Amino acid sequence: MTARLVPTAILLAASAVVIGCSHDKAEPEVVEVKAAPAPAKARDTRPAIVVLGDSLSAGFGLEAGQSYPDHLQKLIDAKGYVYRVVNQGLSGDTSTGGLARVNECLAEKPEIVLVEFGGNDGLRGIPTANTRANLSAIIERVQAGGAEVVLAGITLPRNYGDDYIKDFDRIFPELAKKYNVTLIPFLLEGLISPAGAVPGMIQQDGMHPTAKGTPIIARTVMAKLEPLLKRK
Repeated sequence: MTARLVPTAILLAASAVVIGCSHDKAEPEVVEVKAAPAPAKARDTRPAIVVLGDSLSAGFGLEAGQSYPDHLQKLIDAKGYVYRVVNQGLSGDTSTGGLARVNECLAEKPEIVLVEFGGNDGLRGIPTANTRANLSAIIERVQAGGAEVVLAGITLPRNYGDDYIKDFDRIFPELAKKYNVTLIPFLLEGLISPAGAVPGMIQQDGMHPTAKGTPIIARTVMAKLEPLLKRK
């Protein structure tokens, strides 16, 4: 009897050792370590200058940071003014689209709004009366929102017909006078001359500025904008 029980006892003892070893080698509990949340980005409280426009403002065909609003911000900073430039340029937009986006513009509570529309209207042959009415409505709503307006003038290729071009070109100075707003007579001054595009300043499409041209536009804008800026 005793001889037969020994192997069983040994087996039980061996099992206890195995069980004990299995506990010793159990995988450690995985503790999930959560990364600390990223600090919230500080809100930019500088007064806003909103550029409400089309592809000329959006920087069509350019790398990020090369649009004229980007260069305008650099000029403002270099001169010691405390403003933030908000680029609301949208490629392909017309004055109708701009009017639809005025609320978005005013949501920034801007002190100044640069209104830059008309080029796409003209290229599509939209009646000048429509463009004039849309720009008038934009200016009125921006002024009602308490912001100053800077109106950017633009023109069209000469093959659009003398009568249409004359009516189109009159829109900007007449609205500037009517609403007593600052006028930039021709946004692309220095990039396009009566003889055509200045070499290196306009992209191959014949309409949009190059990265070399946008700093010139920024300086043109700054010359008209600076009298409206205040030292904070």
